[in-house]
Amino acid sequence: MSAGLVDLAFTPRNHGPAAVSDATVRLRWSQPLTDRQEVPEGCARSGRQVVLCRTGALPAEGAGERIGLRVRVLVVPSEVVVELETVWGGGAVDRHRGNDWQRVLVLDTGDPYHF
Repeated sequence: MSAGLVDLAFTPRNHGPAAVSDATVRLRWSQPLTDRQEVPEGCARSGRQVVLCRTGALPAEGAGERIGLRVRVLVVPSEVVVELETVWGGGAVDRHRGNDWQRVLVLDTGDPYHF
């Protein structure tokens, strides 16, 4: 993050024993986003602090396509928290829901972080 502009990229993974035809990931920000956001194809705003992104097909025990987006928070903070959470898994049953959620602290340093 730099001056309230956040670049975020993530690669969805399927840890389950079966392929998933499609899934949706929710990105919830601790700060409201500006009204004007350009999100990539497959992503949509869902409220002032939420973006939903479609993952596409995920192979069993494999990774999907990398999803990247850039958002701007309304007020320029020194830090924000973003929560990434699977909210729909194409009907797949997940016995280990603990890996469906990640919380990341993003500092306004301009430095890249990898998790």
